Amino acid sequence: MPEFIPGLELCRTFYWEIVRPLLDQHFPDLPHAACRIGPGSEVLGFDTQMSMDHHWFPTVLIFLDEENMHLGPEIHEMLRWQFPPLFRGFPTNLAPIPGEPGTYIMELKSNPPMNHTIHPSTVQEFFSSQLGWSDFENIQPSDWLFTPTQILRTLTSGAVYYDNVGILTKIRSILTWYPTDVWLYLMAAGWHRIDDSEHLMPRAGYTGDELGSALIGASLVRDIMSLSFLIEKQYAPYPKWFGTAFQQLDCAGVLSPILQRVLLAETWQPREAALVAAYLHLAQMHNQLGITRKLPEDVSSFHERPFKVIHGDLFAEAVLEQVQDPEIQEIARRTLAGGIDQISDNTKFLTQQVNRETIRKLYAE
Repeated sequence: MPEFIPGLELCRTFYWEIVRPLLDQHFPDLPHAACRIGPGSEVLGFDTQMSMDHHWFPTVLIFLDEENMHLGPEIHEMLRWQFPPLFRGFPTNLAPIPGEPGTYIMELKSNPPMNHTIHPSTVQEFFSSQLGWSDFENIQPSDWLFTPTQILRTLTSGAVYYDNVGILTKIRSILTWYPTDVWLYLMAAGWHRIDDSEHLMPRAGYTGDELGSALIGASLVRDIMSLSFLIEKQYAPYPKWFGTAFQQLDCAGVLSPILQRVLLAETWQPREAALVAAYLHLAQMHNQLGITRKLPEDVSSFHERPFKVIHGDLFAEAVLEQVQDPEIQEIARRTLAGGIDQISDNTKFLTQQVNRETIRKLYAE
């Protein structure tokens, strides 16, 4: 196997040097789009040498308009017979991994036909399969709220190599970030999560339960990181890349060492001190947004107890005051559970669309 190169670059050259010439030769002037988006560490730019061991190979997504979709099977078959055995030293033939449906590895094959994963579809069909909704002219608040951020990140990351069907670029632009009031609701829910737990970490430690205190502290670290993604208007990826993506945020230079101290603290007092530092910086980040009146960048006691908290509920309430959309206001009145990622971090739950439809009911009348 040759030396690793980033998957997005490999796929870009594969399209322009192999796929595009074949399309031009066999289907001249065919309107289409070509990109590498959707699942895959290479789409996020986080792939490494290790990524090459499965589901990493030269490929692209090809989108056709409805008028030309009848050519899809023919294009797939043509590519099977025309692909070279190797591209830049990487096999173009793929073999499925037994017991892992939809997961492939590169497998050298000298002669065609080559097994590949390029099955042309429409833009609408692809996005519907990923999101569970496809009406981009009338997106409902619940559509945004039940869609995992990891899905939104994979659909807005990656690269578009060519697009003369137009709608691909348009949809990606729509999905770039939440509508303002949806964003505000998610921000309020993020602050509410902190408010729910910030006093519990020191309380558990105070009773001698350092294991429980550490567990709550770690949960608060995740909540702080998640809220940081929202403040900086970046979709958070799933757990494997959560910390890696966090390091790319502007706040990471300050918050990362602080949050490390939270996780490494052996007792609740230094854990609380580190969390207080994180809360204060988070409050500063919030005030810099200018979306609410300026809120205190300080901590105080939880009632009369000797525990320092930022009082996340004050931030949540101030953010909700800025929501203008009556539908979002009603959702907030019924529940401040937030989006699906704020309700659960279970990957299976997040990636199964049937569960998303169940979650949608939380936001219904």
